Amino acid sequence: MSDPAIVKHSVELSENNLPVAESCLRNQQAIYEVLSQELADDAVVLELGSGTGQHAAFMTPRLPRLRWQPSELAENIPAINAWREHIGRENFLPPLILDIAQDLWPVKQVDAVFSANLVHFVGWDKVRAMMAGIGRVLKPAGRAIFYGPYNYHGEFTSEGNRQLDEWLKSRDPSSGIKDFEQIQMTARKEKLRLLKDIAMPANNRILILQKYV
Repeated sequence: MSDPAIVKHSVELSENNLPVAESCLRNQQAIYEVLSQELADDAVVLELGSGTGQHAAFMTPRLPRLRWQPSELAENIPAINAWREHIGRENFLPPLILDIAQDLWPVKQVDAVFSANLVHFVGWDKVRAMMAGIGRVLKPAGRAIFYGPYNYHGEFTSEGNRQLDEWLKSRDPSSGIKDFEQIQMTARKEKLRLLKDIAMPANNRILILQKYV
């Protein structure tokens, strides 16, 4: 496929035996440029679906006052810990075991929530549960930031995204690229309103939502 939004779970080992997802290598600089403008320096950021832990490893040295809280399913925690040990940054916090579908999250309140290439990998039931969880833990005026591909008015924005959607549905029929308009509606139910919709490389977007009272 031609679109780099693809395969979050395609992971290899680097020369240091650290898990590496090629998609992270391609998008992390572009994501950093947005986060550096949109997050307060001293924010606590909960990352959902941290995967290999590469985003935490990339962001924490560049945003030293920001505290980055990774989270993942239990089986992926060792990969994140490997990167945490390798980077050796105090603001790279120990990863939490978290399934976005669970009712009780192991965190109380955070300034921001971030996820990359997560929304299209899961079904709408998990997206709704994730939004509800964000609504519970995000401080008033806090921001939720989602990176990935989205459809607009029910249409794919590229052939690569269409192929990605086919691949996703072949592995999980409930997954797939979500409609921007439906994401907005789901977010509003949890008091999250859209602030920005930012174009990113390779037909991806960053959606920035803010919690209102």
